[in-house]
Formats: sequence, C-alpha cells, structure tokens
Amino acid sequence: MPRSKKRNRRGGQHGALQPFSDEDVSIETLSLCSSFSDTVSVAEEGGETAEDTAQEDFQYKLKGLIDSTVDKSAKTRQGALDGLKTALATRILYEFISDRRMTITDSVERCLKKGKGEEQRAAASLASLLCIQLGSGIESEEVFKTLKPIFKNILADGSANVVARQAVATSLGLCTLVAEDDILDVQATMESFESLFTRSYIKQDGSRPTVSPQVTQLHTNCLLSWALLLTICTASQVKDILRKHLPKLPRLLESDDVNMRIAAGETIALLFELARDIDVEFECDCWEELCDKLNALATDCNKHRAKTDKKKQRSVFRDVLRAVEEGEFQSESIRFGTERVIIDSWVRKRTYDTFREFVGSGMNYHLQANEFIRDVFELGPPMLVDSATLKAMKSSRFERHLYNAAAFKARTKARSKFRDKRSDVGEF
Repeated sequence: MPRSKKRNRRGGQHGALQPFSDEDVSIETLSLCSSFSDTVSVAEEGGETAEDTAQEDFQYKLKGLIDSTVDKSAKTRQGALDGLKTALATRILYEFISDRRMTITDSVERCLKKGKGEEQRAAASLASLLCIQLGSGIESEEVFKTLKPIFKNILADGSANVVARQAVATSLGLCTLVAEDDILDVQATMESFESLFTRSYIKQDGSRPTVSPQVTQLHTNCLLSWALLLTICTASQVKDILRKHLPKLPRLLESDDVNMRIAAGETIALLFELARDIDVEFECDCWEELCDKLNALATDCNKHRAKTDKKKQRSVFRDVLRAVEEGEFQSESIRFGTERVIIDSWVRKRTYDTFREFVGSGMNYHLQANEFIRDVFELGPPMLVDSATLKAMKSSRFERHLYNAAAFKARTKARSKFRDKRSDVGEF
C-alpha cells in the first residue's frame, strides 16, 4: 500500500504463539491442516513450561512444513503449502516468518514457476497471507518485489493453467494493496487487470464474447482486484478511470455469469462512491439507463436463471441501486471479541471482503491481533483482555436469546420494505 515505509510495522502481537491441537499428526503425512485449533491457551492449563513446550512443538511443525515445500513430490509440496496457509490464516506469526520470509518466498517462487494448477494456486494464496502477516513495510515489499514479475507473467500467459491465473489475479491485487510503495506501479497493475476483464464486455452491437466459465471467473477476479486497488487511487486517477470505464462497465451487467454481474454492480457502486467523495453533485450521462438496468436486476424474475442466483443477485443489486440513486450504503457491524468494526462504505466492504477471502474463519482473530489489519480499519492498537474480564462481559444465554429475537424481527421488517413480492410469482 503506498505509504511511508516503517521498519517496525508488524502483523500483530508476537509473544504468544498458540499451539496445534493435541492430535498426533505426523509431518510426513502432511495432514497438519487439521492440527490447528482454537482451544484455550496452554498457559491456563500448564503454566509457562507447558506454554514454552507447546511453542517449540508448534514451531517444529511449521519448520517441517517449510522444508516440505521443496519436496520432490508435487502432492507433498501442495500439502505443505496448504498447511502453511492454514497456520498464517489462523495465527499471528510475525516473529517466526520474519526471520524466514525469504526462505518462504523462495519456496513460493519455485512452486509458482515449476508447479501446476493447484500447487500454483496454493503458492499464490500463501504469498498473500505472508504479506498480511508482515504488514505494510520494507519486509513485505521485499517479498512482493520478488514475486510480482512471476504473478504478472502467469496472469498474462493465456496458455497457463486457468486455476493458477485465477488465484494469481486475486493475490496480485492484495499484495499490491499491502506492499506496493509506488502509486504509478499500482496503476500499471490495474492496467494488467483491465486488459483481461474488459474482454468480457458486451460489444456495442450486442454480441457476447465467447469465453468459458473458468475464463469468466478469471475476468471476475481481475475486476474485483481492480476494484480493490481503486480504493487507494488518487483523486486525479479516479477521475481518469471514471471517464474511461464508467460508460463501459454497465455492459458487464448483461453477463450470463451471476458472479460477474454482482462484481460489476459492486464495482459501479464503488466508483459512484469515490466520485461523490470528489464531487458531491457527481452525475454521469448514462445515469438513467444505468438505473433502469440496476432496477431490472434488483427485481429479476427470469425463469432461465437459477432461483438461488436470482435471490443473491436481487439482494446485492437493491443495495447497488440505492448507492447509485441516493448515495447510501447499508452499514454492517461486525463483532469480534469485545470490539466491533463498522463496514459503512463500499470502500470498506471491498477491503474487508478481500481480507476475509484469504484468512477465512481467522478474520475475527486478525481483527483482534493483526496490527496491519487493525490499522487498515482504524481500530487502533490491539486490546489486551484477560479471560476473567471476557467472562464477566459475556451476556447470559437468555439475554442473547432476547437480542437475537429482536434482531431477527428488525431484519425481517427491513427486508420486507425492499422485497418485490411480484418477483416470486411463477417460481414454484
């Protein structure tokens, strides 16, 4: 992320590595993914000695995984990459990986160059998690400087495995956000994404491009990474992008792929939000036509589309239409531990969704302890809360029941205001 370089930027609290579960799983079988658990800390069970032993065991297993990334067997290498991914997604390991970042980077580089398909996918995802752990600074810049040319070569290579290209498209976007220090290089990466997702544009004569579902997913990933990098563009860059792409992006709303339609809709909403941050009175020439398209998608009841696709699409496009017409965003509050993060804009939503895609169920843990992610969402330094305080703050089961019942009732009322009852006619 373009910003001042800070040598001491770290991924989080580094003093207390949490152990694997008690399951006795050998490194040789590479089934270590299952050995990560969210059990209570060993300090409560066995004191400092037990904690030190658990840390040593934890690090020993991680070292075994790192060594296995250079194994002759492709299956073993992929298993090791997936095991490291699970570790980095569910724990804060700054101190451990900081000392070994170039070793891990070399393994990722080797797997990207010589691996195939799923191995390249796992390696690309591991690179993103490595940057998330290291945070925005010199260390992640060194990692990205090594991997960026390989990412771009794979992305541009039409003969490369499409699964690998999909993963690289997503990882290149996140690594650029975290580790790129030059806004002009950010722009160059965005142009790489543009060269791909624009191939899915419906042509002016109405004809549709002939692309496979997998290639469409590649273009969708490129569009989402492009939208992620939009969030750190300067005002002048946003103006250029609005002039160049806003008239054409609505063509993607006619795609046969629901994920592409949704990605295009959310990107358009993001562009309008950024444009109104620059000029409150912003309007575009195609505004009325665009609103008609968005409204049609928000109330879509075409029988040739799957019911689940229509349900997901209508939900998203009601929010997109509200963003374009009224400049509003339906805020969401996400609770983690004793804190909350408020997703109150399309910029924050795109950023949060990207991080969550990589860390998965570990997102709440990273929101609590990862200094870089807390900085991105302006949460301040990590809070230290002991188990006794957490227990005292925990509401009773009856209180939670009443809260959930009230929330369900409020949610039902809110949804009924926007639900078009006619959209369900004839779907049974």
